[in-house]
Amino acid sequence: MSDWALISESTASGASSVSFTDLTGYKIFKFVFIDVNPATNLQTLRVAFSTDSGSSYTTNCTSTFFEAGHHESSGWTAIQYLTSEDVAQSYPVKLHREIGNGADESSAGELFLFNPASPTYVKNFYSRANVYSDSYTYHDFSAGYANTTSAVNALQFTVASGNFDGTIKSYGLVAT
Repeated sequence: MSDWALISESTASGASSVSFTDLTGYKIFKFVFIDVNPATNLQTLRVAFSTDSGSSYTTNCTSTFFEAGHHESSGWTAIQYLTSEDVAQSYPVKLHREIGNGADESSAGELFLFNPASPTYVKNFYSRANVYSDSYTYHDFSAGYANTTSAVNALQFTVASGNFDGTIKSYGLVAT
């Protein structure tokens, strides 16, 4: 049996970033983002990792990105791999496609980070998110690794440009 323990919660209101610096005590972390809405139209939620407690977020990552989408009235549907959204030894990692800044546009999802305190292995992660923007809904998937064998002890969520609103919670997996 296992349970998720709530570690912290941050409610962004016009924030440029939300950071989490307590990545110890658990082998698996889950970050849940709820009702993320950017101030600037058509922005993406992104994540970057740090090995120096958040002084800098420069840990290089490799990731891949695909999505399923549907338009609410035209019937357009797609499942697509988006090579343009992949990251190769860079940062930050895009967690979902662009969100409009309308009151009815937002994203929600989760990011899982595995064994960030390991001094041996790279840090694997994956993310799932649902986005509603401009009459389209998308279910986006991103996965990859932070290419460091140093402990990842902080991460930061930002949008590509400007500020955002939303709630982000961090959890640690308690194994019993």
